[in-house]
Amino acid sequence: MEYRLLGRSGLKISTVTMGTMTFGGVGWAKTVGDLGVQEARRMVDICLDAGVNLIDTANVYSNGESERIIGEVLGGKRPDGVLLATKARFGMGDGPNDRGLSRYHLIRECEASLQRMKTDVIDLYQVHEWDGQTPLEETMEALDTLIRQGKVRYVGCSNYSGWHIMKALGIANEYKYQRFVSQQIHYTLEARDAEYELLPISIDQGLGVLVWSPLAGGLLSGKHRRDAAAPEGTRQFAGWTEPPIRDENRLWNIVETLVAIGQERGVSAAQVALAWLIGRKAVTSVIIGGRTEAQFKDNLAAAELKLSDDERKRLDDVSVPPVIYPYWHQLNTANERLSEADMELFAPHLKK
Repeated sequence: MEYRLLGRSGLKISTVTMGTMTFGGVGWAKTVGDLGVQEARRMVDICLDAGVNLIDTANVYSNGESERIIGEVLGGKRPDGVLLATKARFGMGDGPNDRGLSRYHLIRECEASLQRMKTDVIDLYQVHEWDGQTPLEETMEALDTLIRQGKVRYVGCSNYSGWHIMKALGIANEYKYQRFVSQQIHYTLEARDAEYELLPISIDQGLGVLVWSPLAGGLLSGKHRRDAAAPEGTRQFAGWTEPPIRDENRLWNIVETLVAIGQERGVSAAQVALAWLIGRKAVTSVIIGGRTEAQFKDNLAAAELKLSDDERKRLDDVSVPPVIYPYWHQLNTANERLSEADMELFAPHLKK
């Protein structure tokens, strides 16, 4: 297992992170998985034995049950070196202040997460989604307070747009608050939208990148194929709608390329998709999940898979995103003065 610095922090995390949305199975999360304490303990052991040192969850996963199960599995005493990450923003009740990124909600939910996970400190506390009604100054001050109180070590964001991130970093710099060290984003071969702004910002501003749903909800696992119904037991079979598929033909072209490379290398399509992400310059870690030991073990093996330049080019060529405005204008008129961050989007297009 390789370990990489999380953004500009001195914290090193494994290139594979353990995701726990499959723990609990309460409410909407039942579609994803419903692992109980004993099953979850086995999955955690498998991941830790493979060298994973970060476990990621969120208060909203099964309405707190995922965090509670983590607390039971770790027994209130984490193994040395194991890091915990969680998130807050979404509704945890029916009251008017039971959601969002207000000081009230963030501090209350952080304290609730600490209790459920039976820990004194959260290593990475992430705002789970944008809140356009709470001033960012209030959110960043609340996060800074949690760090100063010793309840949180590092803070990050998730599902923010480019301007949201830059505004938050600007406020942190202005008021001397702790900055985000990372962002958790959706980024796959099928959905490379993050290359427009989120990955360049990460390179330019020194943010780590954690990737959620790196197999596009299982669509890139190789189980889903062109002109075939979704296999029983998968998220798509159960009506899961994330991520949205805007070009189905492109999706199947990507899947067929993944399957072909996997067959050539004697590995699963899922491992190829994960290895492509791990090899991307801006990516720090990919978050894997699963309902079975086999799924976790197969995904963990991606940490050791190194794709060749030719294999990466085949995957890039079948999945490269179109250059939208203002980037096509920059590509046409400013390509002699591009930065390292710019090249995260422009590199494949300049080679053509």
